[in-house]
Amino acid sequence: MHKIVLAATAALFLGTASASAANVVETAQQVGSFKTLIAAAQAAGLADALATTKNITVFAPTDEAFAKLPAGTVESLLKPENKDQLIAILTYHVLPRELKSNQMLAGPFHVRTLKAKPDRTLAITKNADGVTVDNAKVIKADIMTDNGVIHVIDTVLIPSK
Repeated sequence: MHKIVLAATAALFLGTASASAANVVETAQQVGSFKTLIAAAQAAGLADALATTKNITVFAPTDEAFAKLPAGTVESLLKPENKDQLIAILTYHVLPRELKSNQMLAGPFHVRTLKAKPDRTLAITKNADGVTVDNAKVIKADIMTDNGVIHVIDTVLIPSK
């Protein structure tokens, strides 16, 4: 009897866990402060890739980070004729592997993003003041998703090329 109850409880728990699990895009939508990032990913045709690609790290700028860009920048990037530039910016925020905060080295180090050449590496600095990625500060780390990890940043990362 106990084995049956235990098995049923385990099945219910595992079923509930998998039903409530969320990918990077779903998690960002649930958090609610990434509306601009999600709109940009959809405009660039990258939302499905962010939802389905396994073992990624996303340095996710908040809506406030996008608001700090010069007036008209976001609107311009969302235009179809600027799709390539938008893709370059968004892929500059994504690593092709999971990188949790406890895996980050002390001091500065570089990581390669999904952005095409040139300028496809980010400089990460971890010290007593926290973590910075290029010129952005990580304001919340290690939001775990089904397919990766999100680190919330306060500035949009713009590649030099």
